[in-house]
Amino acid sequence: MITIKRTNSDDPNFQELVKLLDLELQERDGEEHVFYATLNKTNTLNYVVVAYDQNEAIGCGALRNYSNDTMEVKRMFVPLNKRGQGIASTVLSALEIWCRELGIKKCILETGKKQPEAIALYKKNHYNIIPNFGKYEGVENSVCFEKEL
Repeated sequence: MITIKRTNSDDPNFQELVKLLDLELQERDGEEHVFYATLNKTNTLNYVVVAYDQNEAIGCGALRNYSNDTMEVKRMFVPLNKRGQGIASTVLSALEIWCRELGIKKCILETGKKQPEAIALYKKNHYNIIPNFGKYEGVENSVCFEKEL
């Protein structure tokens, strides 16, 4: 059974999962990874969830304040050997529940065109493609999404 822990970016399990995420993204994004890495700092995230199976950390995600009524979903990750079990959707749902509790009306996010699994995940969870926002404007590899909560 999957359990969810609410925490922050200091959580050691979150930090370990993010290291794995960054390694995967570095491989997929190649030279573009340097640009994306500057936008994905995790040292000040106050809203982090880590998914567990027993005592094993098997997925994570985070929220960053974007505006008064909007949070940006960040650092979604499930290790390759755990994918296809609904863990990412469980993490995303936990983040959305937390947003609603905080009075947030909308989630936005960015993912890369070289991450078709992520794009499929967000579409499956009723996120809609929007024009690229913020620092992602004009970035060819980026796909941005939003969901009204």
